Amino acid sequence: MQNQTEPPPETNSDKDDQAMEFDLSSTTALDLTSFQLHDLDSVELPSSLTELDLTANRLSKLDPRIANLINLRKLSFRQNLIDDAAIESISSWDSLSGLEELVLRDNKLTKVPDVSLFKKLLVFDVSFNEITSLHGMSKVSSTLKELYVSKNEVTKMEEIDHLHELQILELGSNRLRVMENLQNFTKLEELWLGRNRIKAINLCGLKYIKKISLQSNRLTSMIGLEECVALEELYLSHNGILKMEGLSTLVNLRVLDVSSNKLTSVNDIQNLTRLEDLWLNDNQIESLESVAEAVSGSREKLTTVYLENNPCAKSPNYQATLRQIFPNIEQIDSSIFA
Repeated sequence: MQNQTEPPPETNSDKDDQAMEFDLSSTTALDLTSFQLHDLDSVELPSSLTELDLTANRLSKLDPRIANLINLRKLSFRQNLIDDAAIESISSWDSLSGLEELVLRDNKLTKVPDVSLFKKLLVFDVSFNEITSLHGMSKVSSTLKELYVSKNEVTKMEEIDHLHELQILELGSNRLRVMENLQNFTKLEELWLGRNRIKAINLCGLKYIKKISLQSNRLTSMIGLEECVALEELYLSHNGILKMEGLSTLVNLRVLDVSSNKLTSVNDIQNLTRLEDLWLNDNQIESLESVAEAVSGSREKLTTVYLENNPCAKSPNYQATLRQIFPNIEQIDSSIFA
């Protein structure tokens, strides 16, 4: 038993303190998500950083030390309190000319910030702000591949036609009335324009596009999709579409959502042999037999069919009939059979 009067063994507190310190000098990625930081005064920012994620904090200004991170490629200020005045300094951060991804999503911006310094920018996200116009987008580098401006107050598609390399364009939940200035987007693969006020489809012959969302707009027709021959996913729910048409050329289509429209029949999809998911619910489709005939080309592929809230879904043995028609069906409405 240890003598009660004997001094405790030496702990060497200096050494313990040193052991608790982290050497960040060679760190390349720093994730400070949800630290509720009001500033970065207590944070070391090593010059080796290539990625800095400051998502979900309380930052209302930019730390000037970030401007010296010459190796930085990805920078996220998502979900903070940054306004137009606070972001202005970024336009003079010459040392960050190699930045490839800038995320300013969910802040307090009312206009597109000047990011013209970033000549290698690939991803630019200013969604969930209060931006009323795309003025300033003309200064964004033509290298851009992904642009996100959803959930703002934008009324016009402008100053973006120089973005020839664009692969993803997200302008959902704005106040757009017209689809325009898309003719130069020959490499565009995804176009998200849901929750706007668009009345007509104008895709300028985007032959390589794979995903289109125009749900929750004011469409009454789906004419305008004919040349989008590479299309794989099409979302047109919650519109006022009266007739299925202009779809026969879309032979690569896997997902078709035309739910919550004013359709009375299913047409023009006999050629869609790759169709896997078909959403027809909340329409006015009368005949289950006509549905079976319309999808005769995709009987073997279809695994999901939604037809609830149509007159035809009230017929006796509705689900049993569909299961007979489609041998590989996994889901009918809310019922899963896999």
